[in-house]
Amino acid sequence: MSQQDQRAKVSVRAIAALAFAAVVVVAADQVVKALVVAHLPYGQVVPVLGRALQFLYVRNPGAAFSFAVNMTWVFSIVSAAVVVAIIVFARRIRSMWWAIVLGMLLGGALGNLLDRLFREPGFGRGHVVDFISTPWMMPAIYNIADAFICVSMVVFVLLVILGVNLDGTRTVSDKQRTASQEAHGASATDAAVPESGSVTDAADARRASARPDDSLGHDAT
Repeated sequence: MSQQDQRAKVSVRAIAALAFAAVVVVAADQVVKALVVAHLPYGQVVPVLGRALQFLYVRNPGAAFSFAVNMTWVFSIVSAAVVVAIIVFARRIRSMWWAIVLGMLLGGALGNLLDRLFREPGFGRGHVVDFISTPWMMPAIYNIADAFICVSMVVFVLLVILGVNLDGTRTVSDKQRTASQEAHGASATDAAVPESGSVTDAADARRASARPDDSLGHDAT
């Protein structure tokens, strides 16, 4: 198999992983939201784990975590742009880590975008269903899509810090490059210069072979 065919095969696997992650996130988000709308009372706190975890069903016209509630159309456009950008860049992905991360981000963006497109009060202006409340951590109310978006962004930053590229290669830092060059230089020097002991032994052997035998000289006299 040629290198081009191998890269194409890896690309197909990465795209499949991205699509699978996105579908799982969207499905989980929309199914849970449907259950929330059907069974949770609107605007009432339902304790799950005391104040550590509560359910509070609300409809959010703004961005994630109830920010900018009067800019629904703007966030609909931004979410659509994120979805398109991820789909376009998917062809360049060779790393499974990047595929999963961008799949989670795509799924989270699609989950909230579906709410904005198809929920009341109208197309593009729909209110997102939020229901997860963790007062000990943050005052905002969020949903599964928001949670996956946050997790994907954290892993995104970690991959950038670790130097993992979209094509699966690793970016070598200047410090690592310098250390590698010094190591190669030291290896080349050791290979080019013979040990001092071997040089001395060779010189002694040449002198011994060139010097006439003392015993032959005494017999001749």
